[in-house]
Amino acid sequence: MGKEESKKLSKNKEYMFFLLMRVCLTIGLQMQAVIVGWEIFKITKDPLSLGLIGLAEAIPAISIALYAGHIADVSSKRKIISRSIGVMIFCSLGLLIVTSDLSHFNFPENYIVNAMYVFIFLSGLARGFFAPTGFSFLSQLVDRELLTTASTWNSSSWQIAAIFGPAIGGLFYAWLGITLTFLYVIFFCFAALFFVLRIKAKPIIPSVTNESIIDRLKEGVKFVFNNKVILHAISLDLFSVLFGGAVALLPVFADQILNVGAEGLGMLRAAPSLGASITMIWISMRKHPKRPGIILLYCVAGFGLSIIGFGLSSNFLLSLFFLFLSGAFDSVSVVIRGNVLQLQTPDHMRGRVSAVNTIFIGSSNEIGAFESGVAAKLMTTVPSVIFGGSMTLLIVGFTALKAKALKAYRY
Repeated sequence: MGKEESKKLSKNKEYMFFLLMRVCLTIGLQMQAVIVGWEIFKITKDPLSLGLIGLAEAIPAISIALYAGHIADVSSKRKIISRSIGVMIFCSLGLLIVTSDLSHFNFPENYIVNAMYVFIFLSGLARGFFAPTGFSFLSQLVDRELLTTASTWNSSSWQIAAIFGPAIGGLFYAWLGITLTFLYVIFFCFAALFFVLRIKAKPIIPSVTNESIIDRLKEGVKFVFNNKVILHAISLDLFSVLFGGAVALLPVFADQILNVGAEGLGMLRAAPSLGASITMIWISMRKHPKRPGIILLYCVAGFGLSIIGFGLSSNFLLSLFFLFLSGAFDSVSVVIRGNVLQLQTPDHMRGRVSAVNTIFIGSSNEIGAFESGVAAKLMTTVPSVIFGGSMTLLIVGFTALKAKALKAYRY
């Protein structure tokens, strides 16, 4: 990435507001993920309950994704993003209320847990609209020749925020309690809303046809399945994340295996993002790889090995190291996949293609969390994590044999 590209992006005020919005929202939601996971596990002591968190968020996000992609293509993206953040703020307020001391005093614990799942479900609906809209909004803020750099900056800012969010969430939970921590979550979400409202509304990209909604949705799905490079890239990430979802079980590791409490949980959740951020900074200072598909395969394999190493570790520092490596390897695949999507997708289809990507990737973390919870229930925690990492390696091997277009792809 050239210095000129970085200089142009840094002078683009609206793009910088977009990044600040992403950073604030990510910090808030990552804090929320830590304290929600810890609170639910503290009440239930059941790893399956952690998997249900992922399922509660994934079902609405997947269900609404294609329609949300269509809406993103034909509506004001700024308006959709601001309304999505508004719903997320409402859900955080709801979680604050149901986890307060007053609720614990007046209601049984199973009611509190179920109410938390309801607000997580509603947040998943908002995320289903936010993800494809944010992806397509980016192309309206920067010139096409800057999209690759802007996409990498976008991923890097998310990872940097994902370092601080879990760490702050775990520390604040331990020091201040859950209610005050939720107030900070809400503050960061309001800051995100403030920054997106500083961006001027952009013109709606006109549709090139008069197709019905169903036909437009089919067109987006058909485009992805006909573009072998996109299909192979997101399929590889889908299945690797699906089986490598050890992060969902981190409250179990923090409480029962590593014995490090909520503060340690925050550090464990932050470790992958620290690895990802350092790697992305390194990537940003280098030229784009000539064979990104080959690198993608190697990095997903490295991710699987890191998950296996984490599952085998009973030492806190060693566990942090393996999670750091998992984030470093995963960040490369995130950058490559993001660049492929931005460069291969026509402007008028960005919302719908991003919606398909959301179904494949955006919710695979949550479905992977559910898979991890079920596997931990059936196999116990450590064997389930080792199984997931091993499945990731098998998927890489299968993809390496079948995905010729991905291996041959060049930017």
